[in-house]
Amino acid sequence: MLEGEVMTDPMIQLQMDDHIRMALKEDMPFGDVSTAAVMPEKRMGHVQLIAKADGVIAGLAVFSRVFSLLDPATSVIAEVADGDHVASGQHLATVEGDVRVLLEGERTALNYLQRMSGIATYTAGVVAALAGSSTTLVCTRKITPGMRLFEREAVRLGGGSLHRFGLSDGVLLKDNHIDAAGGVALAIDAARASAPFVDKIEVECETLEMVQEAVEAGADIIMLDNMNHDQMLQAVTYIAGRAQTEASGNVDAANAAAYADLGVDFVSCGALTHSAPILDLSL
Repeated sequence: MLEGEVMTDPMIQLQMDDHIRMALKEDMPFGDVSTAAVMPEKRMGHVQLIAKADGVIAGLAVFSRVFSLLDPATSVIAEVADGDHVASGQHLATVEGDVRVLLEGERTALNYLQRMSGIATYTAGVVAALAGSSTTLVCTRKITPGMRLFEREAVRLGGGSLHRFGLSDGVLLKDNHIDAAGGVALAIDAARASAPFVDKIEVECETLEMVQEAVEAGADIIMLDNMNHDQMLQAVTYIAGRAQTEASGNVDAANAAAYADLGVDFVSCGALTHSAPILDLSL
């Protein structure tokens, strides 16, 4: 049971138990032999969750659920909420329950919370670099397998926005799709003929010539991939609102500010999920 307000994507609420159970089985397929050796009988106790670095907290509901799946009587009393900025040394929560449960769930719970909080913290830094512009920061599919739900939620809690969830919910024609189809226009025509009418069609373009072809073929969104700053400015000027624009390619916290003056609608950043370090937390 979690006492305190925690904002969580409804999809996580529906699916996180299966993910957490898998993580717990992975960590202790035959039980926790260390805890069983020193704590054969139930004994009540509590532990403190402490921040050891400044950052943005994310994943408290997942953290709490690890313990409640092991024992529904476990209580997590949170003093902060997901999305809050926390400081090194700050007390974040108290976990109370059977000491055996606290020991068994500690690492799995922290793995989720540290990973999600690290992503939220990194995302908040990139959002700050784009502050004052009209550009929206979005994540990518460069995620840890099995952690998609949690990592995307962490991006959202850090102030970022979400790109397509996966391959099934959006048409994004990348270089290999275009090569397979025989060109930008042919790829767009094929997608338009077969995709549901509610789907937008996004096309990855690496040159100004590809941008021109994508505009003429009626692409809804044009991704400017691995272009330099001047090329992107030229592309945005040429597109002139006839399609939404997305800048992509090696974007990270160090260079994100360079995209703020381009006038693109979106900047996609794989580093949010593939390069964010964990936020150091301790139980």
